[in-house]
Parts: sequence; structure tokens; C-alpha cells
Amino acid sequence: MKKIAVAIIHGMGNQLEEYAEILINQLQVNFHQKTKHYTSEKEQLIIKSVFWADVFKTREEELFENSVKPYQLNYQQLRRFLISYLGDAIAYQPVETNTQNYYKVHEKVRESLQWLAGKAGEEAVLCVISHSLGTVIASNYFYDLQYGILEPNQMLKNKTPLEKGETLALFYTLGTSLPLWSLRYSDFNRPIMIPPPQLKGRYQELQGEWINFYDRDDILSFPLKGLNESYQKAVTEDRKVNAGSLLTSWNPLSHGGYFSEKAVVDRIIKGLFHTWKQINSL
Repeated sequence: MKKIAVAIIHGMGNQLEEYAEILINQLQVNFHQKTKHYTSEKEQLIIKSVFWADVFKTREEELFENSVKPYQLNYQQLRRFLISYLGDAIAYQPVETNTQNYYKVHEKVRESLQWLAGKAGEEAVLCVISHSLGTVIASNYFYDLQYGILEPNQMLKNKTPLEKGETLALFYTLGTSLPLWSLRYSDFNRPIMIPPPQLKGRYQELQGEWINFYDRDDILSFPLKGLNESYQKAVTEDRKVNAGSLLTSWNPLSHGGYFSEKAVVDRIIKGLFHTWKQINSL
């Protein structure tokens, strides 16, 4: 049986390396319930969480320790929260050096894709699940691959199709802030291609999908189809959900609730299962 590679990319803020464990468990258990009628092999999804928060963590902590605590500024915990959230977004901005954070974050993605290619297969279909700033990171990473914008010292000739993004068939964006990033550009009309043209040569039958999940109470979350005509065509669906718990689903704290939202997980499972059946001719 052909397996599907799944990369999960977290958003901004203080994240633990285990941030995706609950989501990974839900995906594996629910997907097995779907596939057990076709195969006895349990692990049909090869999942890797991309952890990039440590790229910025040390300097954000230094900023708090040097510029907040010694001066006994008010609302210290709120300031720590803002440094973590806004700091990630600001630090990720590209600058004109070869060691910029933009590339350091992308290196974390590249390492995870390399791992997935080794475990799932060099031409395994790729699914990317991304949240918040992680949706911007994913979009930028695959945009650079698709439009030939290579990072310093990056060589693609020895990379696998999966690592080059050529098998990306499923893209799920959760609580995306991508429309805010569009304000940086006078012309923001080249979204990534889902699927990329190279996929047709390997999986002729796959159409692929880009589902964008948003919550109306999440002030950092936006639909994508309304950005412009290009995104109207590129995005399969803007899907409204009610993310979060009883305490958070009705307010901006819903931004952190997408990974545990049943409607989100169920829809992702549906896309994964449909794709898995197609690639295995079931």
C-alpha cells in the first residue's frame, strides 16, 4: 500500500515540541478506522511535526529579561505573550543576509520533508497541515520551490520529488493570517499551486485540494478566496468552523483551538482517505 506523508506546521507563540501529539493521535486513530477494511497495516499516514519555535525562542527570552523585567514594566505576562507572538512574525520577515531567520525556519521544514521522504517514500503524496503563521511559512516555502526562488546554498538536483514539493496534493490552512501578509506586496496574485504540475506525471487521477479553515471569532483568521481572482481559483474552499472549547470558541482565543476541533479533523481525514483510495486504486 502507498502511504501518505503528512507535515504539520505550528503557528506563532510559545510552542512545545510535542504541540501536535493530540492531533497526530487523532489522525492516526481516525484514519485507521477508515483503512482497516482495506488493509491490516495500521500506519498508512507517516506524520512529522515541524518544530521551528526554537529558532526565535532564545532571543525573545533575552528581550524579555533585558528590556522588560529590569524596568518592572506593567503587564509583564501580557508583554511576554506579545513578544512571543509578534516577535515570531517580525523575526520571520526576510532581510538581506544569508543567515536570516526566514531561511532558518525554512531549514526546519526542509529537514522534516527529508525525514518524510525517507519514511513514506521519495514520491509519496504530501499533505501539509499548517496553523496561523505556519500557513505563511508553508505558503512561502512551497512558493519558493514552485517559482524557483532558491535559498542560499540550496541544491535541488539531488532532492527527492517529495522534498521538492512536487507531490504536494493536500494543503490545509487553519486560522491563516496570510491576507495580512498580502499587504506587504503591491501585487499578491501568485498563490502556490495545489497540486503542482509535476504531480500529474506521477498521480494522474489526483485533483488535490486547498481547504482553508477559519473561525469568525478568531481575529487572526481570514478567508482566502476574497483576496483576489487568483486565490479565488487556487483555494478549493474557505470553510467556516467553530474552533475552541466552551471558554474560547466564542472569542479571539479560538485561534488556538483548530488542532482539536472535530470538524477540522474530520474534514482533513475525509481528504486524506479519498486521496489514499485514489493512489492505491481502491
